[in-house]
Amino acid sequence: MSIEFAVPAQSTRGTPPVQPGSPELLRAVFRRHAAGVAVITAQGERPVGFTATSLTSAAAEPPLVSFVVGTGSSSWPAIATAEHIGVHILGEHQRDLAARFARSGADRFGAPTAWHEGPHGVPVLDGVLAWLTCRILARVPAGDHRLIVAEVVAGDASGEGAPLLYHGGAFNGLREV
Repeated sequence: MSIEFAVPAQSTRGTPPVQPGSPELLRAVFRRHAAGVAVITAQGERPVGFTATSLTSAAAEPPLVSFVVGTGSSSWPAIATAEHIGVHILGEHQRDLAARFARSGADRFGAPTAWHEGPHGVPVLDGVLAWLTCRILARVPAGDHRLIVAEVVAGDASGEGAPLLYHGGAFNGLREV
């Protein structure tokens, strides 16, 4: 006995052309992807940090997170040698903080940024929804970036508010539909 499935014909009318893979295509597609906003910090010769939308929970046992960092970023030299990093989940009230840590050449830890030294000497930002201190386990080459895998060693999830999102090239809050 054989089973046949009807496959509908694909229409090409009104279908945009397929684009070849490129940095521009990747950026255009990911502008359509809503992502949570985090700030990653580390202690080098001075505190460093950057805004990241690539943060993900990698495993529960052991508790692992991952994110990517550009090797050309000002934070990379400290991340490249740090044993521990800070991960901060931003609230929708922290658009300015997200922008400050995303801006090249900004004094990210100067006023009005409020922060303190946390576990393992990691800079911890005040007023965030949640934060973690993590021990770096791996720095995996990924093009002009490194994929960082880190184990959670401490943190606090007691902040209040809604998360900050990045979508369409802008920081946004959640909205009810």
